[in-house]
Amino acid sequence: MKKITKILSAFGPFLGLIFVYALFFIIAPYFDAPSFGSLLNTKTILAQTVIFGIGALGLTFVIIGDGIDLSAGSVVALGTVITALILKKFGGDHAGVFITLLAALGGIAACGACGFINGITITGLRIVPFIVTLGMMQIGRGAALGFAGQMPVNVPDSWLKSLMVAEPQMGVWYSIAPAVWIMLILLIVCSVILKYTVFGRYVFAVGSNESTARLCGINVPVLRIVIYSLAGLLVGVASVMQFSNLNQGDPSGAVGMELDFIAAVVIGGGSLSGGAGSAGGSIIGALIMAVLRNGCNMVGVPNYVQNIVVGFIIVAAVGLDRFKSAKQA
Repeated sequence: MKKITKILSAFGPFLGLIFVYALFFIIAPYFDAPSFGSLLNTKTILAQTVIFGIGALGLTFVIIGDGIDLSAGSVVALGTVITALILKKFGGDHAGVFITLLAALGGIAACGACGFINGITITGLRIVPFIVTLGMMQIGRGAALGFAGQMPVNVPDSWLKSLMVAEPQMGVWYSIAPAVWIMLILLIVCSVILKYTVFGRYVFAVGSNESTARLCGINVPVLRIVIYSLAGLLVGVASVMQFSNLNQGDPSGAVGMELDFIAAVVIGGGSLSGGAGSAGGSIIGALIMAVLRNGCNMVGVPNYVQNIVVGFIIVAAVGLDRFKSAKQA
């Protein structure tokens, strides 16, 4: 029984992904949606995972460190606006490689600054992360609307809009969205950081027991600032992908996206009590959500029902985590 529990704990999210994909692969043809299992639709699902997956990577560090970030959705919107404004001001009719890269880095930097401010405020004023990031949610949204003049910011053509194209070379099996490769690279980097670096061990230590971590000599305030700053930068990359998907800066977009990020981490095995989670699990959680939404759309399930299903899955994942924690105690 213990072996089965260990296997489910280690491979539960992956088995869940296989189950959800197999379910829609079987039932989709009965709803006049025979293309669910096609290669193109699989590439589409991968592309749809990118924004949530990269954002979830950032929230993985925060949640493992026993924190929370409710500002991520608003920060994504702010990042798209900053990227768009730089492109609009300096891009001309067609933005070159350097200006486009500068615009993307500008958006990422703005999001990283929001994460840094979160970390500084949490540690400096000793306010709980829930309240600080709730405040940043409003600040980020207001800043996005203010900078954009409360309207979407349209931009000249640039190579950024090609990042989220599901199949850049039509009909070529190995051709997937460039953004998917970026997500995979970030997955590898984050996995290495969490598993094989001192910083990663410190994140787990603080999330497991902050008092013990302090006694062991870990500078918890500095660590939290770095965690939230890193999360902000990764959310910034997600904002660039959001911009690529929309090809405009949308100050009113990404509403509630922070909940999708958190859900991906929790579904992937992360614990809201801190001290547990993985980069790979968070990406699998994002994939499960992408497969669910894609499959539901194909079989004609309304959006409100999709939200209910995702909500049940989140509650079940948190309940399972609580059950495992109580058993271990």
